[in-house]
Parts: sequence; structure tokens; C-alpha cells
Amino acid sequence: MKFQALSERAIRLLEDLYRSLRRIPPAAPPPPLASTVGSVDYGPLQRVVLTDGVGRTLFEEYAKHRSEVRGEEETGWVLLGLREAHEAIALATLPAGTEREASVAHVRFNSNGQVLGSRILRQKDRRLTILGVVHTHPGSLRHPSEGDLRGDREWVKYLRGKEGVFGIGTADGISAGSSDFAYQPRPNVQCWGDLRFSWYTLAEKDNMYRRLPVELTMGPDLARTLHPIWQTLEVHAERINRLCCQLTAVRFEVVHDDWGQALVLVVPLLAPGEYVRVVVRQKEVRYYVVYGEEIFEFQHRNEYVDRGIYLLLAELAVRA
Repeated sequence: MKFQALSERAIRLLEDLYRSLRRIPPAAPPPPLASTVGSVDYGPLQRVVLTDGVGRTLFEEYAKHRSEVRGEEETGWVLLGLREAHEAIALATLPAGTEREASVAHVRFNSNGQVLGSRILRQKDRRLTILGVVHTHPGSLRHPSEGDLRGDREWVKYLRGKEGVFGIGTADGISAGSSDFAYQPRPNVQCWGDLRFSWYTLAEKDNMYRRLPVELTMGPDLARTLHPIWQTLEVHAERINRLCCQLTAVRFEVVHDDWGQALVLVVPLLAPGEYVRVVVRQKEVRYYVVYGEEIFEFQHRNEYVDRGIYLLLAELAVRA
């Protein structure tokens, strides 16, 4: 099994994410990449804690993936959460995406979509950081491959504590328990029906992975609301990420209206209560200007989000 493409893409994801975060206002600096943040003294990971929402996402989306046309391919998720002194708490999953490059032997994530997903989540909690990666093996290889090891050793040095969490999903067709609930045959293994996730950790200078005990706690998958609009994020991510590097005050919302779910960008103007509101769908972008309780639609329908916002701001400047 070859997995080096994922590690290369993951490194790019981290580099892109932290490069973009350097442009945020001084009042909210990005977390450093060093092994300590504040008073936290990172030691070897002793366990990974998943919220029940994250655990459900992994099992449900893995089952759904296997029933689809591309179900024989590998798939995966990036884990975001909190890195504590001796544990990692996974609070969100960012999917590989429909624009992923994958086969039965590898998966390459769509990093643009995951950078945007990280931005959206981190606007509410800047402590969130990348913890590691979960990916699946179509066969019964329940541990990371040699190719995984070569790539992951280069990647984990970018993580807090210079250690990462890695989950391997398999569907062996061997169900020793009920499909009505999940169970743990081993401290580092979760099973639900014939689906199985095995958990490991790897530090920068390790020669091999260590089995990592996994536990569950109550809580949501903070990124679950993004999954239904993930294709929209992928389509527009490159231009939105570029826009966020130029306009640091951009905020995000996920809304549900008569036309379904959409991503909303909010760009504040100078006066309080005045802002540009952009409703982004996969094949349509609409632009509005809000003055207090009054809303005006900007009539041009530019499909390039960054270009459309700058044209709108230019027109507002001319009218001022």
C-alpha cells in the first residue's frame, strides 16, 4: 500500500493553513508550531479521545463510501481538535472530498477544501489544530503501511508535540458483535458491524507506530455541518482562501434556506451594522449589501467569489 501522496498533500495543507494564519490580526495570533503552547509541556501521547459525534461521522461516512461507485477506493479524513499534554481530543473531521485523487492503494486529499474548512472552524475556536489523519484500506491491512511510515515521519514534525494520531479503517467482513452498537475488542480498536478503526500514534523520530488507546466522550463533530456543502467548499476554496489572506475580517456562516444549504461569507464595511453578504452555492454566487435592516442585492452574478467581492467594493467606493 502506498500512502506517500497523502503525506505530501497533508504537509501542503499544514503549510498553506499556517501561512494563511500569519495574516490574522495581532490580537489573535496563530498557535506556534513549537512543541509547547503557553504552559503546556507536551509528552508522548497516551490516548486519543473522540467525541461521539466524530466517531459516528467516521463509521457512517465510511459505510456510505463503501456503498458508492468509488467505494473500492481509499478515502479519509483530517482530524482537528485539541492537543493536550498527553492526549489528543478529536472534535472535528474534514473529509478527503469529492475532488480527491484516489485508488485502491492511495488517497490524495483536496487540501484547498480542508484549509477552508479549518478556517471556518477556527473562527470560533482558535485552539483547534490538526491532530492527524484517518484513512481506509480496502483490504484487511489494519495497520499503517511502510509507505505511510515514510511519509508520516516527515509530516508529524509540523504538528503540536511533533506527534500525530493515525487511524486505519478496514471492512474485513468479520463481525463478532452486534451492528446495533460499536464495541472495542482492544484498547486501540473500535468496531461496528464489519467496519473497524485501528488507532496509532507516531512521533517525529519514531521508527514505528505505537498502538494508541481510543476513548469516547460526549460531544459533536464540529465540522459535520460542513459535510453536506463540502462540494461547494471544494469548488470555491482556492479563491476564498486567497480572499481571506487579503481581507482578514471575513467571517463564515452555514445557512439553510428554501434552496438548501449554502456557505455565507460576511465582509464588514466601515460603519457598524453594514457589511457585504455573499451566499455561495456550488453553481451560483449571490452578492448583497446590508445597511442595518436594509438589504440590497448586487446584480452581477460573478461566479468567482473573490473577483465578485472586489467588484462590489469598488462600486461602493465609487458611490461614496
